[in-house]
Amino acid sequence: MTLANRGILQLADGRSFEGYSFGFRRSVAGEVVFNTGMVGYPECLTDPSYKGQILVLTYPLIGNYGVPAPGPVGEVLASFESACIQISGLVVSATTFEADHWNSTRSLNEWLESEGVPALFGVDTRALTKHLRDIGTVPGRISVDGEEVPLSDPNNSDLVSSVSVKEVVVHQRGPRRVVVVDCGCKNGIIRNLLDRNVTVVRVPYDYDFFREKFDAILVSNGPGDPKRCTATIANVRKALDQSKPILGICLGSQILALAAGADTYKLKFGHRSQNQPCIEVGTKRCYITSQNHGYAVEPESLPIDWEAWFVNANDGTNEGLRHRTKPFRAVQFHPEASPGPVDTSFLFDQFVDLIR
Repeated sequence: MTLANRGILQLADGRSFEGYSFGFRRSVAGEVVFNTGMVGYPECLTDPSYKGQILVLTYPLIGNYGVPAPGPVGEVLASFESACIQISGLVVSATTFEADHWNSTRSLNEWLESEGVPALFGVDTRALTKHLRDIGTVPGRISVDGEEVPLSDPNNSDLVSSVSVKEVVVHQRGPRRVVVVDCGCKNGIIRNLLDRNVTVVRVPYDYDFFREKFDAILVSNGPGDPKRCTATIANVRKALDQSKPILGICLGSQILALAAGADTYKLKFGHRSQNQPCIEVGTKRCYITSQNHGYAVEPESLPIDWEAWFVNANDGTNEGLRHRTKPFRAVQFHPEASPGPVDTSFLFDQFVDLIR
């Protein structure tokens, strides 16, 4: 690489990290976050929960197994969590431009370039991650060719509306119908429900889902501050007056908590990895989970008829909640995790059992 290929990651606190540009060559701003997973970059990059963020992957080599075929538009794709790359930019320590895998159809560089997403490699991601752990997630920008775009905090914008479906989409399967409130729903959630012979009615995040016929409600993951989802919170609050099962996942957990009257707050640097240990309250059983969130539920704010369900073994933050008498529950982690771990996929079985 020559000096002409240089790029730089600039943080709002004034710290800078140099590297080399790859992917689509342009400058971009976003919230800088890190993920400590070892595999699964196609799933990470297409996860709508990363909307508006510059993603730092801490694993040393990214791109070695390339990118699988995208599949037909509109299909619930096996290797992607949505139809396009959702991150604003990517930062890695090292990459390869010659991927080698039986399922690969193109390189990571070609994929990023085709979707207009800039990236940097050759960055000291270890030092960068340690810095982010100290100061927390901050706005930042990837700058190339001397162009410096203005810094911005994506959490101040309506991120959920940009990743939610715009109209009702029905995935027909079995006789039981689950309304999925799409706040940026990962394909993995839809796949898990379909695999359990459930018909999925996927609705926009601000849609009055009581217009639909359903047996249960699932509130999905998504990006940004849950308190901005006022219409979703209001609809879920109405749903708490009935007795049909409700399951919240990630952002859906925070929305369910807010609808119940609890509070949420922003984590210092969030949980984004495939190795977060979560303890089930009352059993002391620990599960290894996949996570991607920057906000959490304040457990002390839960109303008397709600209780904590899971707790993070690392920092003690809330990882799940449930109603004491009604079939309402939520988890902060991802039971549909792809590429894994799938230790908690049984939660979908429990959810379907509640419907039955």
